[in-house]
Amino acid sequence: MDRTLRAANDPRPADSGPQARSQGTARVALVLALSALGIWILHGFLPALVWAVILAIALGPLYARAERRWPPGGHNILLPALATLLVALVFLAPLVVLGVQAAREAHDVLDFVRSAETNGIPAPDVLRHLPFGAAQATAWWTETLSHPEAGTELLHRLDNASVIGLSRNLGREVVRRSVLFGFTLVALFFLFRDGRAVASQVLIACNRLFGPRGERVARQMVASVHGTVDGLVLVGLGEGVILGIVYYFAGVPHPVLLGALTAVAAMIPFGAPLIFGIAALILLAAGSVVPAIVVVAAGFVVTFVADHFVRPVLIGGTTRLPFLWVLLGILGGVETFGLLGLFLGPAVMAALVLLWREFTETSAGDRPAETA
Repeated sequence: MDRTLRAANDPRPADSGPQARSQGTARVALVLALSALGIWILHGFLPALVWAVILAIALGPLYARAERRWPPGGHNILLPALATLLVALVFLAPLVVLGVQAAREAHDVLDFVRSAETNGIPAPDVLRHLPFGAAQATAWWTETLSHPEAGTELLHRLDNASVIGLSRNLGREVVRRSVLFGFTLVALFFLFRDGRAVASQVLIACNRLFGPRGERVARQMVASVHGTVDGLVLVGLGEGVILGIVYYFAGVPHPVLLGALTAVAAMIPFGAPLIFGIAALILLAAGSVVPAIVVVAAGFVVTFVADHFVRPVLIGGTTRLPFLWVLLGILGGVETFGLLGLFLGPAVMAALVLLWREFTETSAGDRPAETA
């Protein structure tokens, strides 16, 4: 009876003491072990999950607008399925176009190979239009590559074993990428369907683990993904459209294909000059010197305006991040995570800069005393 009264009057909680502390330590260890095991099990699919999260964040405003216009039914399946199908078509349609174009070009490549094996590789017209050394360059090409033996020797260097090995590796990589893309679409469907619940749970978890600061960091990273999508993807597509028009009027072969490649390359800093440089070289090989100069000049003007004026406003304005840190985040992210780094790098930089700003904010009591 006395023990019961003492236990009832004891102000300490019932779960305090060494046993409670050991149980808390065991729970933390169990959570860490299970988390590590789950990451190890899913490590092959983590890129697909991250891509699904990025796509869900980037397309979240558009999906929310569609949801307000067409409210989902009880099962909430039709609208997420349609949105996921549209995303799949956006990615698959260009690949189909590239495949059809490659199949068309295969015939020309085969004709070139047969001609090179029979007659050698003729000297391009650009050698005759060089400002200096035209005669020497043309003579070297004629003696080295313009006879049948040179073409046969060049083609025989590609032995069957290396070609078969390259084909197997390429096929294995295509299958792997296709599986990851399919898993990304499945995860994206569930994120579209349950996006609000998932976002609410993430914010609650951040708030419980790190307090209000954790929720602010999560919101800042989401805003960074939005800004990066606008600054990289949309600006890159704009560069591809403008330079594709320049390719068309300059007479570059396959301007639509090169414009699409320019749009993809422009999403990576300093990637667009590689593509419009190739377009200029194609024009030079055909003897069109002035159009090649126009392509290079237009390419540098478009990329300079996009990289120094448009992107800093779109990315830095959304993330409140200096463009230097945006650029370092993009380059470091691409080097570390590949294409995922285009979005993960700026998001991590934005979170770090936010934490630094909050840590270095000076209150009235923290300000140094002014000296007389």
